[in-house]
Amino acid sequence: MTEDTGGVPAGTKANPRLALLLAMAMFVLVVDTSLMNVSISSVVRDLDTTVSGVQSAIALEALVSAAFILIGSKVGDLIGRKRAYLLGLLGYAVGATAMALAQSLTAIIVFWALVGGIGASLLLPAMQSLIHGNFEGVEQTKAYAMVGAAAAMAAAVGPLLGGFITTYLSWRVGFLLEVAVIAVVVAGQGMVHDVPYTGSRRVDVGGAVLSVLGMGGIVSGILVWQEGGEYVGLIVAIGLIALGSFGYWLVRRKRRGEPTLIDPVLFSSAVYRLGISQQMLQQIALGGSMIALPIYLQMVLEYNAMEAGLTLAPLSLSMFGAAILAEKKAAGRRPSSIVRLGFTLLTVGLVVLIPIVPRADSGWPLVAPLIVAGVGLGLLVSQLNNYTLGPISEERVSEAAGVNSAAGSFGLSFGLAFAGAIMLATLSLTFTNRAEASTVLAPAEKEQVATALEHDAEVMTNTELEKVLAKQPQDVQDEIIRINTDARPLALQVALGIPILAGLLGLVNSFRMMRLKDSPLTPPDD
Repeated sequence: MTEDTGGVPAGTKANPRLALLLAMAMFVLVVDTSLMNVSISSVVRDLDTTVSGVQSAIALEALVSAAFILIGSKVGDLIGRKRAYLLGLLGYAVGATAMALAQSLTAIIVFWALVGGIGASLLLPAMQSLIHGNFEGVEQTKAYAMVGAAAAMAAAVGPLLGGFITTYLSWRVGFLLEVAVIAVVVAGQGMVHDVPYTGSRRVDVGGAVLSVLGMGGIVSGILVWQEGGEYVGLIVAIGLIALGSFGYWLVRRKRRGEPTLIDPVLFSSAVYRLGISQQMLQQIALGGSMIALPIYLQMVLEYNAMEAGLTLAPLSLSMFGAAILAEKKAAGRRPSSIVRLGFTLLTVGLVVLIPIVPRADSGWPLVAPLIVAGVGLGLLVSQLNNYTLGPISEERVSEAAGVNSAAGSFGLSFGLAFAGAIMLATLSLTFTNRAEASTVLAPAEKEQVATALEHDAEVMTNTELEKVLAKQPQDVQDEIIRINTDARPLALQVALGIPILAGLLGLVNSFRMMRLKDSPLTPPDD
């Protein structure tokens, strides 16, 4: 290939193999989290750690990606989009390699969640710019479609693929395969032509700091609360204050004509504001569901990763199918009406799960409501990006898409963290209250249960609990197993309340969307 001179070289045709490589990179990014979700019980067992610790690592990875994605976009502007793309791939490879070799939760948090999350924050905006600069016309449309299809396919088959690899090989093998795919993508970097950046090279350091403190403070506060840490209120308050200050900072610098991390003018469009809020709510619902359901399947029904993946398949496959079908059949329908139907189905499907959870002795009763919720998510996926970016001019679409991605990633991390934290808090409270009310447990045993839960609330299968209680009298064993059996489904029901609330808020917002003109030609409000 010719030397990187920026954009598609004159007289050459875009290489379809490049689109395939970019699609492979996107597939790895999306399937990575699915692999972690269905492997929770195996990771906990192999590393001798806790469900809450692994869940915190999953939420932290999404948080780091969200918190740094706006900065990652600017870094790509400054060092070159191709270089940012390669650094992002290498960061992800480091995280996947660490997962394959990890002997403790600390390694997962440092290398997979932090390094891998930063890699994703560099990779996602760089990929969008590279597609825009390496393809033209119809080829560009095909490249975007291929990368989008790869993301949708990874979301659909991720639970099944991850479950199969974890059950019949090892979750470590899954992450080694990720490294192999990334190696193939990096080997093809010669096909990538860098895309020059012609805008201002001045950096909004204050905006960058405030954006990280804002998103990071809120989700970090939830994770600290989940782990029983102190100063939770202070951490969350710092996050909220930083987010508010971030908005004020952007407007103030814009009025002074100084560079801003993101242009506040983007938010002058009511369609754009509603679009990114709906994107965030959709991801909160998805994140909350995809942490609560795998834990329920693996810790309550005691499913292995393959069984958990098969049970979650109706959700992911119906989401994929509905998204594809809606894109083909949506002509003539308002995007806002499809979004309204999507949030309705999502909420209904999740609400129907609530009475099923304590009664189900297998995954079969979950199939129908998961299909309904999956169809709702698919309708949202098919419409929200186009709806949100419709009123944005061509020269600002990359920046607007970055903000949209940041909102979605923040929503995902918030859903993962909050649903997990609420689940464990409910488990601890319910277990303690029922132990106190027990007529079988002696006062000393009740005190021991309360003390243990205060410092280490945890989801345990009945099989694991029986091993822990092996030396206790049989009546004590039976009583604690009964309490555990009653408490865990209730905790997971409460955890599902988080995605349900997000779905209800999205439904309310959809009625506001219906009152707006959602044509792609809608200009931003003055």
